[in-house]
Amino acid sequence: MSPRDTTRRLQALAAAAITVAALVAVAPSAEAAHPGAPCTTPQLEPGWYGDNQARLQQLIDRYGRCNPYRPARARPVAVFDWDNTVVKNDVGDATMFWLLRNSRIRQPARGDWSTTSRFLTPAAAKALADACGALARPGTPLPTGTPAGAGCADEINAVYGTAATRTAAAAFAGWDRRTMEPGYAWLPQLMQGWTAREIRGFAAAARTENLAAPVGATQQVGTGRATGWVRYYDQQKDLIKSLRKAGFDVWISSASPQPVVEVWAEGVGIDADHVIGIRNTTTRGGVYTPRLQGCGSVRDGADTMITYIDGKRCWINKEIYGVRGPDAEKVQPAARRQVFAAGDSDTDVSFLRDATALRLVVNRNKNELMCRAYDNSDGKWIVNPMFIEPKKQKTGPYPCSTTGYVDHDGTPGPVRRDDTGVVPDQADTVY
Repeated sequence: MSPRDTTRRLQALAAAAITVAALVAVAPSAEAAHPGAPCTTPQLEPGWYGDNQARLQQLIDRYGRCNPYRPARARPVAVFDWDNTVVKNDVGDATMFWLLRNSRIRQPARGDWSTTSRFLTPAAAKALADACGALARPGTPLPTGTPAGAGCADEINAVYGTAATRTAAAAFAGWDRRTMEPGYAWLPQLMQGWTAREIRGFAAAARTENLAAPVGATQQVGTGRATGWVRYYDQQKDLIKSLRKAGFDVWISSASPQPVVEVWAEGVGIDADHVIGIRNTTTRGGVYTPRLQGCGSVRDGADTMITYIDGKRCWINKEIYGVRGPDAEKVQPAARRQVFAAGDSDTDVSFLRDATALRLVVNRNKNELMCRAYDNSDGKWIVNPMFIEPKKQKTGPYPCSTTGYVDHDGTPGPVRRDDTGVVPDQADTVY
């Protein structure tokens, strides 16, 4: 072939390639040409109470990308609490116990335990200093995993787990009961001095141990025993998988520390950028401080707005919908709210109420939550027993009309509907 013929052939091939590329660019894809053809609505596995599986399937059928098939539409949002909603037991507890057993909690600055929480009482600060003060220099790890540090481990665990010292003195005071739980917040605050990467390593080690331990196992923490196992709920794993497959934007909102929940959420396919946990402020080098990030009108370091009751609403509005400032603390228009939410405790009440289509409650006998779920004034609540070791039926009614609600200052009162009507006492019927 002559050089001229070769050149002409190459030019022809190039022209043909350009033509094919142009046709591909303008031609409708098989998916677009036959809407619905490649779209299969996932079907939930069995294992749910009553008609809950059918109600959840209706949610997927209605809001999933196949009905109608519109791949470019905004994805419906689903938000799950984590501890005792997606898993049995508490991953924050599992991490705390691991930290104590492995001597990973640091002596606070100047040995002053009041620097770890603005809500810690003088009695608790003194009890912690007495138990732990002589064991390590400020900023260095306390030997809580050794016999010499067992008393320190016991005092920390008492304050964390019971909100009281070992002598029964109140450990915390002065917090807003609708935006903060100081015991929950204290765990990430005790992670000061570590980086998020290091904490993820601690959480991963705790996760491995707790998943490997048999159901019902306990572990030695200080001189006492503590829960030593965690399990994912198969039904919730399947629900999350099905929602994601159907095109839902699935998030986790938890009152456990951010890096801890990130590690556990990997087990259900949720990436770190879709996890909202308690978040610390950090130094320029990425080291955790005992101060917490704020939300809404609460500035960073004020430590008064974590992912707890109304605080969960604020953080969801901020992180998922981009609402900033005081508006993040308010109920948003329906178009800027999750269509589905799942939770198990009073800490989840506000973001569950915000869900516009369906609200799944895992029954752990929590007063305000069960009052609202059983009242079911708008027909959007469904209740399921715990999937592992479910609670027995509550023997008496929930005190909805008298003390089921806890106000900002801790005062108990009646649970009220949106129209301010009082919710009557409710019987426990799903167990």
